[in-house]
Amino acid sequence: MNIEEIRSVALSFSAVTEGFPFGESVLVFKTNHKIFLLLSLDEVIPQFNAKCDPERAILLREEFPDSVLPGYHMNKKHWNTILVDGKLKRQEIIELISHSYELVKKK
Repeated sequence: MNIEEIRSVALSFSAVTEGFPFGESVLVFKTNHKIFLLLSLDEVIPQFNAKCDPERAILLREEFPDSVLPGYHMNKKHWNTILVDGKLKRQEIIELISHSYELVKKK
């Protein structure tokens, strides 16, 4: 997946807005005025931060230690940084984005 595909997935959910509150290098997606995805635009390997259930976050980090990392500049208990380096399947990436959206939408 590339940046445009990740953006399309994020925007496919209901009531999503996008913007650049932290500068031009990070595209931020929100629902209900709360962030659910931060997409870095200046990395060679596409990467994004997504919210995650804490227990699931640990399991994902153990299963994909090179691709799912504790959230960069985020609460590492609730956020993961996902490197889109080909180790995660497209559907797995979509599921991570969807999971993040659902967690934030609930609140």
